This record gives sequence, C-alpha cells and structure tokens, in this order.
Amino acid sequence: MEIASVPISSCSKDNQKIYQEWFNYADSDNDGRITGTDAIKFFAMSKLSRPELKQVWAIADSKRQGFLGFREFITAMQMVSLAQAGNEITLDILKTTEDLENLEPPSMEGLKALLNKNKVSTNNCELELNGDSRPQPSPSTPWFASKSIKKAPLTSVTSIIDGLERLYNEKLKPLEVTYRFNDFVSPLLTHSDFDAKPMVMLLGQYSTGKTTFIKHLLGCNFPGAHIGPEPTTDRFVVVMSGPDERSIPGNTIAVNAEMPFNGLTTFGGAFLSKFEGSQMPHPLLEHITFVDTPGVLSGEKQRTQRSYDFTGVISWFAAKCDLILLLFDPHKLDISDEFKRVIASLHGNDDKIRVVLNKADQVDTQQLMRVYGALMWSLGKVLNTPEVVRVYIGSFNDKPVNETAAGPIGKDLFEKEQDNLLADLIDIPKKACDRRINEFVKRARAAKIHAYIISHLKKEMPAMMGKAKAQQRLTDNLEDEFAKIQREFHLPAGDFPSVEQFKEVLNSYSIDKFEKLKPRMIQAVDDMLGYDIPELLKNFRNPYE
Repeated sequence: MEIASVPISSCSKDNQKIYQEWFNYADSDNDGRITGTDAIKFFAMSKLSRPELKQVWAIADSKRQGFLGFREFITAMQMVSLAQAGNEITLDILKTTEDLENLEPPSMEGLKALLNKNKVSTNNCELELNGDSRPQPSPSTPWFASKSIKKAPLTSVTSIIDGLERLYNEKLKPLEVTYRFNDFVSPLLTHSDFDAKPMVMLLGQYSTGKTTFIKHLLGCNFPGAHIGPEPTTDRFVVVMSGPDERSIPGNTIAVNAEMPFNGLTTFGGAFLSKFEGSQMPHPLLEHITFVDTPGVLSGEKQRTQRSYDFTGVISWFAAKCDLILLLFDPHKLDISDEFKRVIASLHGNDDKIRVVLNKADQVDTQQLMRVYGALMWSLGKVLNTPEVVRVYIGSFNDKPVNETAAGPIGKDLFEKEQDNLLADLIDIPKKACDRRINEFVKRARAAKIHAYIISHLKKEMPAMMGKAKAQQRLTDNLEDEFAKIQREFHLPAGDFPSVEQFKEVLNSYSIDKFEKLKPRMIQAVDDMLGYDIPELLKNFRNPYE
C-alpha cells in the first residue's frame, strides 16, 4: 500500500539543490514552511493563472496543513513545470508522468536576479559581522525589556496545528487544569499530541488476522510480530517509523516527550510491561502509525482477569486514533462479554469505527451471505446506533484468494472491498488535519461541560455543616444533577459524560475542594470556538480561493 505523495527520490539531486535554494528564498521567516502569503509572492513568478495555482496548492498541500514543507514544495514545482508545458493539472499527473526525476525546473520570471541580489546582501551582512560593526543597544532600551513583550497574535503561527496548540495552551488548558478535566476525562495534551502522526488501531478476538493485516499493508514483517492460530499477540504494539528496526519497551516509550504516549503512565507498570513499540523504516509508516492489540478474550478465558484496565487502555487509544478497525472472521462471529465492554468503551468515537470481515475466502458464497447476516445481527445488538455500520469483506493477507471456496464472484467482490478499505486508509493522512480540528472542538465542548458539572456540584455543597451527607446525596443523584445543569445552561444531553464513570472518579474527591464557576474562563473557550478557530482556518485555507 502506498500513500499518494511524491517522494523526494523522484527528483534528481541536481534539481533538489535548485529547489532547496528556491525554498530557502521563498521561506521568508526561515521556519522550514512556506505559508500562503509566501506562496502568493513566489508562485506569481511562474505566470500561471490563479485557477491553475489554486489546483497546484490543493494537490501539494493534500493534508490541508496550511503550509508546504520541502517535499510538498518539490511536488508543487514539478506540477508548475508540467502546467507550463501545457499539461492539465490533475491528482494523477505526477504518477503518469514519465522520467519525473529529470523533469526540468519551471521557468520563474525574475527569480534568478532576486537570488543574486539576495546573495549579495547576505555577503555584505557577513562582512559587517566580521568587521564587528554590530548595532549597539539603544541607551533608552530598558534591561529585561522582554517582560513587556505581548503574546504573538494568532496570525504569527505557521500552520493550523500550531495555531490549535497555541489556543489550547492559552485558552483551553487553564480551564482543564482548574476543573481537573485531566483526572476525570482525558490527560492534558502535550506538544507531541499535536505533532503525532495519524493512528489506526486494530481490535478483534485472537486469530482474526490483526497482525497479518498490518504485515499485509507493510509488505513485510515488523519487529515483535508473532503470527499463529493461538493467542500470539499478548501486548499492545505500536508500529511506527524509525531509523532502524528494533523493539522499544513500554516504559521507555511512555516517558519519551517526543511520542504521544505519556498519558499511558496512568495505567501503571502492569500495563507498561505489556506495551511496546515496533520501530522500522518504511514509507507507509512515515504517514501512519498502527496499533496492534491483544486478542479480546472469549469463553472460559474471560474469567481470567487481566492485570490492567484493558477497556480503559482501549478507550485511551480510541480517543487518539483516526481509524478503528474491528476484525472478525467467519468462524468467530460471537461477541463475548469482554468484546462488548471493549466496543462500549469506543463510545463517542463511532465515526472512526470500520468493521472488517477477514478471511472471507474460507467459506463459499452461500455461507458468506449467512455469515454476513449473522455478523450484522450481532453488531446491531452491541452498537447502539440507528445507522448500519460499514463492513468490509475480504481476505487481508499475502496469499492469493481461495477461488475454490469463493468462486469468481467472490474473488471480484473481495478485490473491490479491499480497494475500498485501502482507499479509506490512504485518505487518513489527507484528513488528519480535519480530524485534529474535530477532536479539538469535541474536547473543548467536553471540557466546558465538565467545568459546569464541577462548579454546580461545588455550589450545591453547604458552607459549614453536613458536607459528607451532601456529597453522598449529590453522588447518588448524579443523573438528576446532570439534568439540572443541562436545563440551566441549555446543553445537549448527548455531550454529557457517562454517569457511572463520572461517579466512580468523583468518589475519590472532596467536592468541597472544587472550584466555583469562573465565567471569564468559559467565555474564553466560547470565543475560541466562535471566533479564533474559524479565523485560524480562514488564515490557512488555499491562498488562491
């Protein structure tokens, strides 16, 4: 499986040097990113029409990040070159172009003179520095002047993700800390959470082909992969990109600030001993990280308790993932009690769930119809939604389809279904930025409702006597208190947390120590949702729209 992007290797080294010089010139603030403002000035030298440049930007910035890195810049330049030669700009233009590596750089009117001028001014600056003609600080400039520096405006960020991170730190995080959102709902976000690659998690009972599915997509084995008919994967394995092939222990990953797994430390050492990273260089892993999970228990095995909160860990990963694949095979359609709890823990992430009926070539066409019907019936009892969940049918492994069982109709069906699922996976990096915005807004709404709940409970507590009784009464009648908050602030019932889970965490806290409602903090989050985020998206849309 290949993600639709043009690798730098598709450009000759001589052309890469030329593009690097152009990129450095176009990157006005030297942050390694060309924003829309930079692009409008630079791309104007190509003399292409505005509609053509709009298409060039849309294809080059396929992930909708709001900027072009060096790789995307090369893609844009190659498309400009093809457009100048009279080709129509389409999504597949770079795939269908022969000898792309030696494609001549585009003609950029006046660029050579600007680059020469830039070199002269750079050399003059170096001469001045060597002559120690540094500007002296003004005597009127006070020491420690940095204290008076105001916060940089939102327009100074260079991508949508950077903007979201700044809004989180300035407006949402103070609300979360004040009302202990991290203890009740989700750990505080860090820089690595914003910077993380999209993730795909695979869930299912043992031997439904989860590890084989990842191996099939990668086209090779990955470190720590064990495949067999018995329960082989006994741990959570994060398959990610890295310079070399190796397995990394869970404790090491969890404390690494550059990885988005710090929140897993809350599940304790028992879980971290069953968690590991599998690192390897692979073009697909540069865009997507896979999470392989232990087989969900069924039958007699369910009576054996795991040493950590399995459904809690699944819920944590579900919130971080961009896609969740539930794998079944024709001989394992029963949904065990643990599997029901696992699916229930995915609540709130229903839009990410896809169901895969794997190993479908093990039964003939008639049996497959019955299996599909039975699977839909089983899922209908567990997934409490009126919509029908999307089920992909296929055999995701490296072996050819068993035509003896599947027949010619089944083979054609499997190929179409596999193509549809792979298209869904290929779209993940393109939709990652939109997904990040969606999750951020969802988190902001949840934090706001959490603040209303905590402050309401605090308000209901007596000032002096009978605090223990009041806390017990509020905890016992938590559902009624949620209804009061909903009516008072006109909030949707579907956005409230699970009463049972909230009650479980609440029992370990003293409500009297909670904070009262701070309207200014709520207003800051409302402003962020109503003005700041729309303004951010407007700043980083296609500059030619």
